[in-house]
Amino acid sequence: MGIFEPFRAIGYITTGVPFSVQRLGTETFVTVSVGKAFQVYNCAKLTLVIVSPQLPHKIRALACYRDFTFVAYATHIAVFKRAHQVTLWSRHSAKVNSLMVFGDYVISVDVDGNLFIWGFKGLDESNVPVGHILFGDKFTPTCMMHPDTYLNKVLIGSQEGGLQLWNVSTKKMLYEFKGWGSSVTSCVSSPALDVVAVGCVDGKIHVHNIRYDEEVVTFVHSMRGAVTSLSFSTDGQPLLASGGSSGVISIWNLEKRKLQSVVREAHDSSIISLHFLANEPVLMSSSADNSIKIWIFDTTDGDPRLLRFRSGHSAPPLCIRFYANGRHILSAGQDRAFRLFSVIQDQQSRELSQRHVSKRAKKLRVKEEELKLKPVIAFDCAEIRERDWCNVVTCHMDTAQAYVWRLQNFVIGEHILRPCPENLTPVKACTISACGNFAILGTAGGWIERFNLQSGISRGSYMDVSERGSCAHESEVVGVACDSTNTQMISAGYHGDVKVWDFKGRALKSRWEVGCSLVKIVYHRLNGLLATVADDFVIRLFDAVALRMVRKFEGHTDRITDLCFSEDGKWLLSSSMDGTLRIWDVILARQIDAVHVDVSITALSLSPNMDVLATTHVDQNGVYLWVNQSMFSGASNIDSYASGKEVVNVKLPSLSSVEGSNVENEDTDKPIVNQSVSNEVSTFPAFSQQIPDLVTLSLLPKSQWQSLINLDIIKVRNKPIEPPKKPEKAPFFLPSVPSLSGEILFKPSEPVDGEDTKPDKAESDKRKLGLPVTQFLELLQSSSEMKNFSAFTEYIKGLSPSNLDMELRMFQIIDEYEDEEELVKRPEFISIELLLDYFIHEISCRNNFEFIQAVTRLFLKIHGETIRCNSKLQDKARKLLDTQSAVWQRVDKLFQSARCMVTFLSNSQF
Repeated sequence: MGIFEPFRAIGYITTGVPFSVQRLGTETFVTVSVGKAFQVYNCAKLTLVIVSPQLPHKIRALACYRDFTFVAYATHIAVFKRAHQVTLWSRHSAKVNSLMVFGDYVISVDVDGNLFIWGFKGLDESNVPVGHILFGDKFTPTCMMHPDTYLNKVLIGSQEGGLQLWNVSTKKMLYEFKGWGSSVTSCVSSPALDVVAVGCVDGKIHVHNIRYDEEVVTFVHSMRGAVTSLSFSTDGQPLLASGGSSGVISIWNLEKRKLQSVVREAHDSSIISLHFLANEPVLMSSSADNSIKIWIFDTTDGDPRLLRFRSGHSAPPLCIRFYANGRHILSAGQDRAFRLFSVIQDQQSRELSQRHVSKRAKKLRVKEEELKLKPVIAFDCAEIRERDWCNVVTCHMDTAQAYVWRLQNFVIGEHILRPCPENLTPVKACTISACGNFAILGTAGGWIERFNLQSGISRGSYMDVSERGSCAHESEVVGVACDSTNTQMISAGYHGDVKVWDFKGRALKSRWEVGCSLVKIVYHRLNGLLATVADDFVIRLFDAVALRMVRKFEGHTDRITDLCFSEDGKWLLSSSMDGTLRIWDVILARQIDAVHVDVSITALSLSPNMDVLATTHVDQNGVYLWVNQSMFSGASNIDSYASGKEVVNVKLPSLSSVEGSNVENEDTDKPIVNQSVSNEVSTFPAFSQQIPDLVTLSLLPKSQWQSLINLDIIKVRNKPIEPPKKPEKAPFFLPSVPSLSGEILFKPSEPVDGEDTKPDKAESDKRKLGLPVTQFLELLQSSSEMKNFSAFTEYIKGLSPSNLDMELRMFQIIDEYEDEEELVKRPEFISIELLLDYFIHEISCRNNFEFIQAVTRLFLKIHGETIRCNSKLQDKARKLLDTQSAVWQRVDKLFQSARCMVTFLSNSQF
C-alpha cells in the first residue's frame, strides 16, 4: 500500500465496441464499452448514469434488455442488473464476438462458429444454454439480426459473403442467400417488412428483400472503405444512414434511391455504430476516436447537424496540469487537441476551440486535422490573469511559434508569439511569470525571448555574449522558469548548462554546469529549488540562490518522463519508463514511496491541495486519478502508508471510484433514470479512523435531516384542501375490522384443525413489550444488547422524515400514571430509555453528527414531557446534555479559531 491509491479514470467515452440502445419509459439510454467496463448515458443530454465495475478482460460485445446488460469478454458472458453482476455464462470455448437479445433469450456467437442460446428469465435456476448451433467450416459468422415479424428467425451474415436464415427454436437452417462475393460487415432490419440492408467490405450497401430473395437497390460508398454500420430512420423519412471505415456518415434517400447528404469528418476514426432514435429525426453515432455524437435532421436541405456530443482524447495525452485549485485538468494530446477535464463533473469537460476549424475545413475541402495545430509538447498557465487576457501559452511540435489561449472563453488567443524571426527554430520550452503578464519562450536554436501576454509584443531577448551566435545557450533550450518576484529567470540547455538571468535587465548573473545532458527542469517558486533531469536517470536539486547542488536522487533505471513538486515543496514526484512512480522527501533527502504500474507513466501533475495525483500512460487515452489516502484518514504519520525503498505493484485506476462494486444507488427497485454515478460527482474514500476533535457528517441530503426539524411546517403546508372521502363498505359476506387509517381490514381466517398456531420464541419475546413488532423496534433492541448501533443508524437514515416521525411517536405515553413504578414497566418507557442510550452513544462517537442532532431534537420534542416527569429519564437526559456540551465545545473551539483568523485577515489592509 502506497501514499497514493487508485481512484478513477476520466476522459473515456467509448471504445471500438458497438453500443446498445434501449428505451425505458420516455427516456432513451445508450450503453457503451470503455475497455474493461461499460457506461450508460442518458441520450437526452448525454449525461452519465451508470459506470460498471471493472471486468477481468476487455469487453468484446454488448446487449441490453430493460435493466439487464449482457457483456461478453474473452469466452464469458457476464449478466448485470444495472451495475450489479447477477450471473456468469461460461460455455464458449473461443472468444465471443457478438451478442443479440432475442425476446426472452440472448444469442451469442464466438469466433469458432458456435452459436449459443441463453434464457435470462430464470437466472438463478440454471446457467446452462438452452440451445446450441455449430456453423460449418465454410461459414464464419460476422453479424446477426432478427427480421421483424419473423418468429424465432435469425439472419446471420458471414465473412465469406453469404447469409443464412435460421430458426433458433428448431435449430434448423431455413434458407441460404448466396451474397455478393464480399464479406458482410453489418445487417439491419428496415421499417418495411421483409426488407433488410446489408453492408459489405467492398463499400456496397445492398437493400434486399429476404422473402423473395430479390435485390431492391444497391448503394456504393463514395469514399473508399468498408461499410461498418447501418441504421434506418423510423420517424417516417425514407432514410438510411451508413458509416464507413474512413469516419464518414452517408445519408441515403430510399424513395429517390440516391445519396442525400454526406457528413465528412464526422469522426476521426472508423464509425463503430449508428442508430436512429425511435420515431425521432435523430441519429446517434460512435467511433473508435473516443466520442459519441448525436445528429439531428432539422435543416431545410435535409443535411444533419451536430446536436450534442461527448468526446475525449483520441490519442494518448502528452502533457497535463491541474488548474482552478485542482477542479480541472488541462491536457494536451497527440490528437492535436487541447482539452479541459473536470475532476468534479464530466459534463464540464470540453475541448478548447481553435477558431472555426470545422467551417474552414469544410470550405477548403480538407480534413480538420490538417488545419489543427500540431501536438502540444509543453505548456504553462497562470490563473491570476484569467479574466484579463490570455493566461495559457503552448509550444507545439516542430513549430517555430507559440500560441496563447484564453481559458475564460475556452478559445485560442488572438496573438501568436514568434521568437527570433531572423532564425526560425521550433519552440521547445515556455513559462509564464508569477504576475501573469509575461511569457518566456526557449527555442531549439538556444534563443530565449520574453513577450507581453496582453499585447503579444516582444519585450526583449536574453543573450550571453560569450556564446557563439549571441544566443542564450549554444544548444537547445530544454526549460525556462521564473521566480515568484520577477527578480530572476532560470534557463537550462541540452548540453548541461544552467544559467540565471536578471529578469528585467536580461543580463546574465551566474551559471553552472551539471556535467551531463539535461532533458527537463522543474522550478519551485516558494523554496527556490530547481530540479533537473539528466540522461543518466539521476534527479539533481539545485539551490538557485546559493548556486549549488543540495540533493541528488537515484533509483530510476530508465528514461525519466516527468516530475513535479508538491505545493509545499516538501515532496518531489517523478515517473519513468521503467514503470515506477517515486516520491522523494526533499527535506529528509530520501525516497519515501515507490509504486510500479503495468503501463509506464508519461506525464503527471499533483493538485495544489495535494489530495489528487493525475497521471497519463503509454497508449492510454484517459487521465488517471490517484487519491492521497493520508489526507483522508486520522493517521498523522505518513510512514504508515509509504513503502520506503520498496517498490509496490499496483493496478491502474478503473472507471469506477469503487473497485469491484457499482457506483449507483443500491435500491434496485427504482427506475434507471434515478440512478446517480460517482464519476459525475467525485467522492473520496471513507475515513478509516475518526479524526480527533472533529465530527463526521452523515453525507445525507440536506433536505432529509432539515425536514425533521421543520416537519410541523411541512405538514401544515401539505394539508389537503378537500376532506378525506368516506371509505367504501366491504361486502357483507366478508368479515372486517375497523382501522385507524380508515382502510378496510379483513379478519384473518381461522386456523385449520391441527395447524400449529403457537408463535415462535423470538416472536413471543417481541410481543412481551406490548408494542407492534417493527424493524425499528427490533433493531433498537438488538443494537442495545450488542452495544453496536451501526445497523440501527443505517436503518433510520434510510427512513423518510415522516416515517421516522411516526416510529418515534409510537412510543409516546399518553395516559397519566400516578405510580412511577407502574410507569417504568410500560413498554413505551423502556423504548424511550433505549433511545436515550442510543443518542448518548452516537453523540459521544461523533458520527452522523448533523443527522443525530436533528433526530434528537425531534425525539425531545415528542417525549420531552415524559422525560420531565420521571427521575430515571432525567438522569439519562442530563448525561446526554453533558455529552452534547463536551463534544460541541471542542468543535466550537476550532470554529472560533478559524473565525478569529478570517476576521483578522479580512480587516487587514495590504
